[in-house]
Amino acid sequence: MKRTTLSLIAGTAALAAVTGFAAVSTPDATGADTAEPAARLPVERTTLSCPAPSTSDLAETAYTSFTPVVKGADEKGEAALTTAAAGAASGDAEGGEAEGGEKPEKPVVQPGAPGVPVAGKTSGAETPALIGTATGSHAPGWTVQQTTEVAAGTGRGLQGVDCAAPDTEFWFPGAATAADRTDYVHLTNPDDSAAVVDIELYGKDGALKTTVADGVTVAPHASEALLLSTLTDVKEPDVTVHVTVRSGRVGAAVQALSDKTGGDWLTAAADPAGELVLPGIPDDATAVRLVLFTPGGTDADLKVRLASPTGPITPAGNETVHVKSGMTTGIDLGEVTRGEAGSLMLTPTGRSVPVVAAVRVVRGEGAEQESAFIPAAHPVGARATSADNRAKSTTLSLTAPGRAAKVKVTASAGTEGGTTATRTYTIKGGTTQDVEAPVPAGLEGTYALTVETVSGGPVYGSRTLTGQDDDVASFTVQTLPDDRGTVAVPNADEDLAVLQR
Repeated sequence: MKRTTLSLIAGTAALAAVTGFAAVSTPDATGADTAEPAARLPVERTTLSCPAPSTSDLAETAYTSFTPVVKGADEKGEAALTTAAAGAASGDAEGGEAEGGEKPEKPVVQPGAPGVPVAGKTSGAETPALIGTATGSHAPGWTVQQTTEVAAGTGRGLQGVDCAAPDTEFWFPGAATAADRTDYVHLTNPDDSAAVVDIELYGKDGALKTTVADGVTVAPHASEALLLSTLTDVKEPDVTVHVTVRSGRVGAAVQALSDKTGGDWLTAAADPAGELVLPGIPDDATAVRLVLFTPGGTDADLKVRLASPTGPITPAGNETVHVKSGMTTGIDLGEVTRGEAGSLMLTPTGRSVPVVAAVRVVRGEGAEQESAFIPAAHPVGARATSADNRAKSTTLSLTAPGRAAKVKVTASAGTEGGTTATRTYTIKGGTTQDVEAPVPAGLEGTYALTVETVSGGPVYGSRTLTGQDDDVASFTVQTLPDDRGTVAVPNADEDLAVLQR
């Protein structure tokens, strides 16, 4: 997914207005560049969207909202979530807006003050998608986690997703249109005007013919869920979904459900790149399937390595993978972690070709199997945030694919009580560590984790949350990209000399 969003652009413009007039000047006589580096200041507005969690009457959904305390943020601010209308998707890009349904009066969670998470719960199949906006002190790093537990049926198990910022392009390798899968692409429009969205599907032989050639219209403040198997007649176990927005912007996610292995949310993979990291494959994974796609006109050849707790390992029989241009490639890696924490590192064997990737992970055996997805991730950067964590059910996985790095992890107060706790970790280069994350003293309820890179090379991370029933392998994994709580604002000074030229 693209890293720049309209919300950040608006925040940059607002911050630039505060910091001063733009200056136009020439280099000094020595020819040296006198420009100072851009300052990083807290964003002033954040928009998020949460997809409708489930169509199961047995679904139990928890929401957790959290904003970390950010130095320099506006002292005033607020955050609110509202319900999105459930529209009937229009396949005509030139047609009228889809009509939304009735909106419930009040969403299940009301975001609170920075530093303390707030939680809410709902149940059943009628829970709508949510749209949220935070401003001022509530905006930097605002994160909302949606966690759903389904007791039985298609997609049973734990399904988790971070509510996403709207954007204009998304890649989802790892979806499917096969008979044993029920996958939906969810589109949520947070804005006041309709969005027109194109959806492309790619299988093992290339682009699949779809029924949405003219685009999908998503009404303002509405959400659509489209069943992938109804968009094409081709049944494929590995499909890459490409969502592009022709006008407007949307939040997007794929809900991947199975009768045999449960299900979870597949979030957008990192932008196409020559080198990728897929962090935090659980140590007890019983099956791992890697799905890749290259959107350019050139095939890609990649070296596959596993960053283990002791260093990089090359999986036997899967040392390299060839990805044909415009075609989705899937390979089974089996029990690649062999009882240890691990992250996949993909690097080019020769020429660097942009690729997107995700893995489907299965835990458990037989009727106790459950699945989750880990897309290629962006690094933690300055700070990443995970909103919904639970004592004895949270595993924090950190990977330093290159140089060693030092990381600080802070646990917030609990939603119902507890005090903050902080720990610092050193992650050796080329390794993955499942660290013992701090837990708030006197914890009651759930809590948030913030991960900050202190020094060293880039760090990638993920958080695995397991279900409360020890006899069932239910779990969900969310990667930990930079929460984009700050934005670079160029230093600017008033320069009246420009008026004399």
